[in-house]
Amino acid sequence: MEEKKKDFIMMLHPATAHFAMVLPVVASVFSVVYLFKRSESMSKLSSRATLVATLAMIGVWYTGSQAGPQIFQYLSEAGKHELLEHKELGLYLAIAMSIIAVLKIVGCRMQKFALEALAIVLLLGATATTFLQGKDGGEIVYNYGMPFKAYKIEETLKKAAATAEEEDECDAQVEAYEDAIDEIDSLSEEVSAIYGAEEKEDEE
Repeated sequence: MEEKKKDFIMMLHPATAHFAMVLPVVASVFSVVYLFKRSESMSKLSSRATLVATLAMIGVWYTGSQAGPQIFQYLSEAGKHELLEHKELGLYLAIAMSIIAVLKIVGCRMQKFALEALAIVLLLGATATTFLQGKDGGEIVYNYGMPFKAYKIEETLKKAAATAEEEDECDAQVEAYEDAIDEIDSLSEEVSAIYGAEEKEDEE
């Protein structure tokens, strides 16, 4: 049961990552508008948007912390190093957004424009960093994860070929390749589940 819960949380990471990318942008837009139109309603709207963006950032960090250990074994050494940096930056972003949200809400309630302006400047910086974080996440999947998957498939097929050469009977040779195909299917399902990719249905 606990394992299924971890798998479910892990698969949420790709979806929550998109929210964590978009919502800070939305909050930034509302906040910049507030800088030019200093109305109470816009102050509240931008504060609420910042709070929602913060919750999304915390959520994506949490789901990422669950997915990280699962994906770690499927990465090269360079990919593992990138993943650790990605996790660390995600934590910093979650903390930074929490501080920004507090500053923005306090500034809104106390009607301190200077405090809100500071929060908005910090928000813009955090939003820009979020795009860098998203780029790193994409590199982990496509530059490190998928090539490693291809390498494992190639390695499996080479082992099957070597085993088949040692066998004299055709049935044993066929069985070696069938075992390799089963191993590749299992690997593909595991990696696809971790990266949030959907398996294509077999055409009838």
